[in-house]
Amino acid sequence: MITLGIDHHKRYSQVAALDANGTMLMNIKVNNNKDSFQSLLNELGEPCEGVMESGYAWGPTYDLFDELGVQMTLAHAQKVRAIADAKIKTDSIDALTLARLLQADLIPEVHVPDKDIRQQKEVLRQRCWFIRMRTMLKNRIHALLDRNHVDTSGYSDIFGRAGRSLFKTLSLPATEQQLFEQDLSLLNTINDHIKRTETWLKALLTNNRTYDIVLSVPGLGIILSALVALEIGDISRFHSPEKLASYAGLIPSTRASGGKVYHGHLIQGCNQWLRYAFIEAAWAAIKTSAYYRSYYARMKAKKQASVAIVAVARKLSETVYHCLTDNRYYEERAYVYKRSF
Repeated sequence: MITLGIDHHKRYSQVAALDANGTMLMNIKVNNNKDSFQSLLNELGEPCEGVMESGYAWGPTYDLFDELGVQMTLAHAQKVRAIADAKIKTDSIDALTLARLLQADLIPEVHVPDKDIRQQKEVLRQRCWFIRMRTMLKNRIHALLDRNHVDTSGYSDIFGRAGRSLFKTLSLPATEQQLFEQDLSLLNTINDHIKRTETWLKALLTNNRTYDIVLSVPGLGIILSALVALEIGDISRFHSPEKLASYAGLIPSTRASGGKVYHGHLIQGCNQWLRYAFIEAAWAAIKTSAYYRSYYARMKAKKQASVAIVAVARKLSETVYHCLTDNRYYEERAYVYKRSF
């Protein structure tokens, strides 16, 4: 079996090949297209296994090698860097290092969802990007109205029906009016794109059992449920609810020294999308679920509100884990605090 270390870039990849004895057969630059990869494999003439780092646009190159019969592994970019930190760093050295780490079975692997799941994630993240753009535009419009002394105190949402009626009566200086109309037109366009993306996403998630189960959990509405379902994927890859909570970054960092244990901020290097989804869902859950409201009240009585809401988010992740593992919908129950002595 030949081992390939693939240092992927935008237009080309540096590929280092080692034989079973660890002897380097080649270390060359290859264009990122199917024909070039096929020619490389034909020249090697033996079954291959390969490794590349998770990074910018890794998917197409990974999929091409996979389609050509290479047993691919995706490496965690930050953890590989920690294992093989080098003062001299070039494409050929990186590719060779990856190949040697794979041959020594020292690659920290990253879970690779199938192609359909990755495409659904991109649709959902497109929607999240539109939401960020909409927020920026709304803030810009608020600033424009404020500097022109427009009184909006009587409106809970100036972008709602009542606020829109106010927009029609505005009479701003010529330049400011043009800027306002441009911003408002762009806001309307982004709103249309958000609606279309949500319709598209809903069609993609039809008959998705994982999504249906997650949707039954308090606080996780249509969008957050889609985010959680797609980011988790196959729940069997997590051996316990603690593993899922750790993957979502909902546990504190821990440092033990001299017989003392210190807990700090939430761990880094987690799935930021899952952390965001569970914390956002926690705020909704304490308003809609008596169970989570009671749990939040108990945690808040002895900790800060920000710490208590993270505790609720972790509890939600544990609930999702058990529901998915048992293949059942969520059932609301009374919260009972069991004191341990």
